[in-house]
Amino acid sequence: MNALIITIHVIACVTLVVLVLLQSGKEGMGVIFGGGGGSLFGATGAGGLLGKLTAGAATVFFLTSMVFTYISTQQHVAPKESIVIDMPVTQTPAEQPAAPEQKQ
Repeated sequence: MNALIITIHVIACVTLVVLVLLQSGKEGMGVIFGGGGGSLFGATGAGGLLGKLTAGAATVFFLTSMVFTYISTQQHVAPKESIVIDMPVTQTPAEQPAAPEQKQ
């Protein structure tokens, strides 16, 4: 189960990075690929498609992060009872301090 969630999380991370880098800025999509125009996704650009894909990847990333947090808190829950409370108390007599040695 954890391996599947880790795999989904890593894929979402890589996808999210790529999609954010593909977002058009001032220069357009062509700068990313070394070209001179934004015609890769058509004349209107890829704003709508990339925005939806980025939102989906961000949602998957957020959900897998929340699942990791939940799993981590379940593994670190302290037990309800302590073994120290159940241990019998043993009284040890207090030792008498040694008498100071006299110098001769």
